[in-house]
Amino acid sequence: MLTEDEVKHIALLSRIGLKEEEIPQYQKDLSAVFDFFRELETLPTDDVAPIGHITGRTDVMRSDECEEFGERGREQMMKNVPETKDGFVKVKSVF
Repeated sequence: MLTEDEVKHIALLSRIGLKEEEIPQYQKDLSAVFDFFRELETLPTDDVAPIGHITGRTDVMRSDECEEFGERGREQMMKNVPETKDGFVKVKSVF
């Protein structure tokens, strides 16, 4: 079972504010989680191939192409803009 100091250290690392009366419950719960991980470590995984992603896909990217939005799409977008100037979206100065 984890000690109180270990639970406090884990809480500090995970930025969880613990009250003193919560520590015994966290000791019990976290110890159960770590016991399960210890049990998993005993499983034979030598024949299991490591994977980076469950789908097996790698480097899937869409092509970087410009798509015409069309006048109708532009009008629909401009309806949602709070302020325009000369047909462009007006935004506040950044600098």
